[in-house]
Amino acid sequence: MILIVSLCKEKMHELEFVRPIEKIVSSTGNEVVVCGYDKIKNSDLKNASGVILSGTSLDDFEYLENAKNFLWLKNFKKPVLGICAGMQAIGLVFSGRLVDDKYIGLSEINFKETFLGLNGKNKVYFLHNKSIMLPEGFAQFDNGNFPMAFKHKTKKIYGVLFHPEVYNHELLKEFVKTSQKT
Repeated sequence: MILIVSLCKEKMHELEFVRPIEKIVSSTGNEVVVCGYDKIKNSDLKNASGVILSGTSLDDFEYLENAKNFLWLKNFKKPVLGICAGMQAIGLVFSGRLVDDKYIGLSEINFKETFLGLNGKNKVYFLHNKSIMLPEGFAQFDNGNFPMAFKHKTKKIYGVLFHPEVYNHELLKEFVKTSQKT
């Protein structure tokens, strides 16, 4: 089972940021459970083979005010993927620092090594107001200014500032495969 954690304050925003992820993950034949970040139970985490933290709208920063709800990440042993706001939440738990960095639209990232199935130049879609400066312990793929994607050096914790539910569905499917291997 893949647990999708919604970082959306407004239920309506889940149609844009959660539902597409749910649809893509479900297409792999996996069971999907969706839960709000403030409603996660230990049993949800125990039963999940992997966890995806969703993005949210540009004006929604409620999840940042509730960072304590993500402390479970420190000791979680299964794969985790943070998308946009989810990447920011992961970074904060591991003592990263948020910076203002608004970007909306298509761009390109050049992955010099394989990252969840992506390699080389890839078109990606960004929709964010903030980026995260990461602490030690993360391998990062950046644009010269801020990390666009990362992987924890010892855990299966990944983050992307872009939205693979818009472009790069294969990244989500590769994450699901990674989750099934643990």
